[in-house]
Amino acid sequence: MLEGIKVVEYATYIAAPGCGGMMADWGADVIKVEPPGGDPIRKFFDSIGTESAQNPVFDMDNRGKRSIVLDTADPKGKAVLQKLASEADVFLTNVRPAGLARAGLDYDSLKTQNPRLVYASVTGYGLEGPDIDRPGFDVSAFWARSGMATLMAPKGVDPFVIRTGMGDHITSMATCAGVLAALVERARTGKGRLVEASLLRAANYAMASDMAITHAFGKVASTRPRPQSVQPLGNFFQSSDGKWFVLVPRQGDADWAPICRALGVEHLITDERFTKSKARRQNGPELVGLIDEAFARYTFEEIAARLDAENLAWAPAQTAVEAARDPQMIAAGGVVDIPQADGTTRKAPGSPLRFPGADDGPKGPAPSPGEHTRRVLEQAGYDRDEIESLIASGVAREGV
Repeated sequence: MLEGIKVVEYATYIAAPGCGGMMADWGADVIKVEPPGGDPIRKFFDSIGTESAQNPVFDMDNRGKRSIVLDTADPKGKAVLQKLASEADVFLTNVRPAGLARAGLDYDSLKTQNPRLVYASVTGYGLEGPDIDRPGFDVSAFWARSGMATLMAPKGVDPFVIRTGMGDHITSMATCAGVLAALVERARTGKGRLVEASLLRAANYAMASDMAITHAFGKVASTRPRPQSVQPLGNFFQSSDGKWFVLVPRQGDADWAPICRALGVEHLITDERFTKSKARRQNGPELVGLIDEAFARYTFEEIAARLDAENLAWAPAQTAVEAARDPQMIAAGGVVDIPQADGTTRKAPGSPLRFPGADDGPKGPAPSPGEHTRRVLEQAGYDRDEIESLIASGVAREGV
């Protein structure tokens, strides 16, 4: 679908490369510009003290791209990057704004050479305000500063760290949507534009329902331990064989009687302590205790059948291993095969949506650092002597 779209990705770690990874899946030619030594996320397992011959964290977001290693601290390396950007449809970066401006790689500089360029900036905190050049990772900008960390932790529980790349990948999706919207606009006007994405803003939107309540009322209910849940029925429960699942009642009181029937506690349907949502909230701990007792009489398979018979919304609380093997996850396109250089494949998460009938999966393996340096330079118009000079000087590197 994006065949013919050239993306120059001058970015490291996850949030911006995740956007480039989706575009590569959908057919774009994504040129990953790496610093000498490669993208730091290539050393993910080293940084946590674990040895691994594989790096699925890097492979996930960089499959199907081409890698060129450039020393952009050298004026000649910067000039190569500027030339690549002058011929690109999209320039994708997460370098901090001040550094880009000093190097002449900011939007205002690049658009003079390429007015059609869609320039996507991914930062921790945005492009305006006092903190635009503050370093931002998803655990800091997305998770902590946005308010999400304190909101997610149940009342009385210390804040905890977000899972690897979760905030980054939400920001990747937002960035990709912005880039594609700008490409649609360019098709109409002939002009590119600056697309601004930030971890902080993406987090704010990810929890927008709670933030809307906060803006309206100046506060929001805390996340509470299971027995004290604001919505006692919308909760996690456990079967007699130890399996957890979540129950999701519809708004209002429509599901109260069906839940009671599924539990085999029809006598509670008319119990005034629980017939209305306000009463259920006031008597929440007692109600959760009664539901726990009722579900504890049934195995997971029995509960599944009883809930389905009442057409209730629920889902098992699966482990990551179970989710990776879930037949429905696979049927929904959530698992794809990444081709490897040796002809084998490795399984990985699919991009967040599919286009039925289109070739929307991984196009190739993640590249080694500088694997495509020579070919990218050739396609950019450099002759053999110029390429050899760039490589000999260390400005460009191949097969690092």
